[in-house]
Amino acid sequence: METNSSALISLLLFLSVLLLFGYINNNFFSVNSSPKFEYTTVFSVPIVELQTKAISISTSSDHHHDDPILTVHNSAAPSNNTTVLTVTKNVKKKKKKNVKLSKEEEEMEHGLARARATIRKAASLTGNISRIVADGDENDVAGTIYLNARAFYQSYMEMEKRFKVHVYSEGELPIVHDGPCKDIYTIEGRFIHEMEHGAKRFKTRDPRRAHVYFMPFSVTWMVKYLYKPLTYDHTAMKQFVADYVRVVSSKYPFWNRTQGADHFMLSCHDWGPHASHGNPFLYNTSIRVLCNANSSEGFSPRKDVSLPEIHLYGGNVPPKLISPPPATSPRPYLAFFSGGLHGPIRPILLDHWKGRDPDLQVYEYLPKDLDYYSFMLRSKFCLCPSGHEVASPRIVEAIYAECVPVILSDHYVLPFSDVLRWEAFAIQVNVSEIPRLKEVLISVPEERYRRLKEGLRAIRKHFVLNRPAKRFDVFHMILHSIWLRRLNLRLV
Repeated sequence: METNSSALISLLLFLSVLLLFGYINNNFFSVNSSPKFEYTTVFSVPIVELQTKAISISTSSDHHHDDPILTVHNSAAPSNNTTVLTVTKNVKKKKKKNVKLSKEEEEMEHGLARARATIRKAASLTGNISRIVADGDENDVAGTIYLNARAFYQSYMEMEKRFKVHVYSEGELPIVHDGPCKDIYTIEGRFIHEMEHGAKRFKTRDPRRAHVYFMPFSVTWMVKYLYKPLTYDHTAMKQFVADYVRVVSSKYPFWNRTQGADHFMLSCHDWGPHASHGNPFLYNTSIRVLCNANSSEGFSPRKDVSLPEIHLYGGNVPPKLISPPPATSPRPYLAFFSGGLHGPIRPILLDHWKGRDPDLQVYEYLPKDLDYYSFMLRSKFCLCPSGHEVASPRIVEAIYAECVPVILSDHYVLPFSDVLRWEAFAIQVNVSEIPRLKEVLISVPEERYRRLKEGLRAIRKHFVLNRPAKRFDVFHMILHSIWLRRLNLRLV
């Protein structure tokens, strides 16, 4: 009798478990197993979603971020802290809310859909192309310096064919429509000037035909004209930004249509992120193009763009860096650094290596009888530690000098890492490895060093400022990064 009762109890428990499982399966998994979108990776790299939905305070927005054609990976580890391009194919699983689009908006969305399709197709082709021709410059190492050369090249062609930017005319000089062109923040002013006075292929005066909207204020000039020295008070800058957004959002429908997701600002000043706090949608939703691309301080590689810091004294590349010596020229020093003692990383570097080893030429301030760029040209590796902020102009200077950059930084999202394979032309070293720096650099095989030098020569054009801008140069690479973010945004 006891045996039968036990069997009956076991049977009832088993049936209860089945019923409970069926309830969970029908009432919980049925919801979560039918996501709004389904992703199928066309080619595989470690990824997280690139802005798969709009970040907004209001829930009434009629726009959303498209199933990402390009996705990114961001790791806290310095050796992997990059934005990574991949291509994905979306399958709609749930009918979206119907929103009435204007004729111009429908044309733009159809054009973007065609662009996504051609990029996916290019990325799915077997193998990378062996070369990319940019203004007659044949790049024979395209397969190594790009994450996917076919995807990048097709995306760039689609950008040239379709991408339109509207530059807001609101605002007055000097803070709007102008910026610095001859100092450490050169890239900020030069980009604003190119958008205002050049870039005819990409600019449109008709805001209804624009894919993105540029707010051409200069944070550097805000600091110069609005900031009260030594107060560290960013209120005036935030208020200026808040007022600017209020003006364009009141005058035009475009900001409110997407809550700023198709708008962008650009700043190379360290305080660019602080200024963007002037409007919560600008900070959380808009595309922020920033030199201070610190992923631990709110920079989101899913929607923001890392801007290379380019320091041009007098507005031009230093003559010694225009034509680096031949690859066979001797470089007697293993590594070189000279810079001020600020930020958390540089004191570690100088404490371990300043004046300690003739192979590692490490200075706090270079003596006046020594030349900074000559050291770069005579060194195999150029050390690029972060200062107060993550970005450093030394990275671009090292590229010009064909001195392999050694990135010593935490949380820095490297420029153009949505398409470039930084490990093909630079080395990232954990801050914790600084005491072993010489050992790390000596261990780089000669063949790998040779390939790194080839990579530097190949990617140089992507970091050069030209006047007027040229295809594939830094201006167009910045635009391309913005284009990638816009590809993932749909108005319906």
